[in-house]
Amino acid sequence: MKGSRGHPPVRNVLLMGTVLGALTFSGSVAADGEATYNSACVVCHAAGVAGAPMLGDKAAWAARIAKGKDSLYQSSLKGLNAMPPKGGNASLSDADVQAAVDYMISKAQ
Repeated sequence: MKGSRGHPPVRNVLLMGTVLGALTFSGSVAADGEATYNSACVVCHAAGVAGAPMLGDKAAWAARIAKGKDSLYQSSLKGLNAMPPKGGNASLSDADVQAAVDYMISKAQ
């Protein structure tokens, strides 16, 4: 459908721009595991607070890693023992939490 000057109606152009902008924005934002770790996880995982496995401690992470990433993701998202869900930061997205778990795993392998 074309407008009075042979161009698509403005509302269609605006809608297309909004949709494409949203797709571009959502596709370009990647979770940064190290940044999430440094902002939310470091308090406990740097010092081993309440039994939290310390970053880079291969022995402490081995049994956890052996259970698989999905198990670690679920523990991190829902909480486990002294760790609250999402490490106590409910504003984190699931992808942010999973990226932080991936980061910690990478430092323990």
